[in-house]
Amino acid sequence: MSEVLNPALAVDLSKVLNKSAEQKAKQLPEPKTYHMLCVVPEAMEEYQDSEVGLLKDSKTMYYEEVLTPVLFVVKLGPDCFKDKTRFPSGPSCGEGDFVIVRPNSGTRLKIHGREFRIINDESVEAVVEDPRGITRAA
Repeated sequence: MSEVLNPALAVDLSKVLNKSAEQKAKQLPEPKTYHMLCVVPEAMEEYQDSEVGLLKDSKTMYYEEVLTPVLFVVKLGPDCFKDKTRFPSGPSCGEGDFVIVRPNSGTRLKIHGREFRIINDESVEAVVEDPRGITRAA
C-alpha cells in the first residue's frame, strides 16, 4: 500500500461543504476554546482482506463508524494545543489530519447524515497518514 491517501477522497464533505460560505458557517459548529471538530470517516463497504469482494452488512458498517478510533480533523478551536505545559512539543495535529482517539470520544452529533465529534485537544493519541486498515480491536 504505497500510495498516499488523499484526505479529500477519504472523507467526502461535499454534502455538507458544497454550499456558499454563508451556508457553511451556519451548518458546521465552530469549536471553541480547546475543542476540535472532527468527522467520522465512512466505513468501507467491503471487507479489506476479502478476495471475493465480500460486502458488509449495514449494521456492521454502522458499528464500525460509531466505534472507530480514527477521526478526521475539520476545525481547531482557538486555544487548541496552546498550553505549553501539556504540549511542550507544540500541536499534536492540525486541520486535515487523521487522528487516533479512544472509541466514542467526544460529543457525537450528526450534520446532514454524517457523524461529527467535538473532542478535546488532549484526546488525540496519535496522527496517522493513511488510516485504511485501522480498526478498533474487539
